[in-house]
Amino acid sequence: MKVRILRPALDDLANGRRFYDRQQAGVGSYFFDSLFSEIDSLEQHAGIHPIRFGYHRLLARRFPCAVYYRVIIGEAVVYRVLDCRRNPAWIKKALEGTG
Repeated sequence: MKVRILRPALDDLANGRRFYDRQQAGVGSYFFDSLFSEIDSLEQHAGIHPIRFGYHRLLARRFPCAVYYRVIIGEAVVYRVLDCRRNPAWIKKALEGTG
């Protein structure tokens, strides 16, 4: 299955990278690589994740983040990559403007 990442998700990944780089040098790159690995796994596993707020939600293994995506005609479209430590109401609102 093809995976497409929308601009808001890329912005989320860039923001996460900057956040973790401020914590310790090199962690931002590790965050970025880890999350892209999770997103790449959607080529094989898209559609098996539970639905939250109208999107499939893939929980990252190494960081407290979730990848929100939809399967549209044989394509996994990644809308957002959000921090799971945020208030669920904030997450819902962030997703409402994207899809």
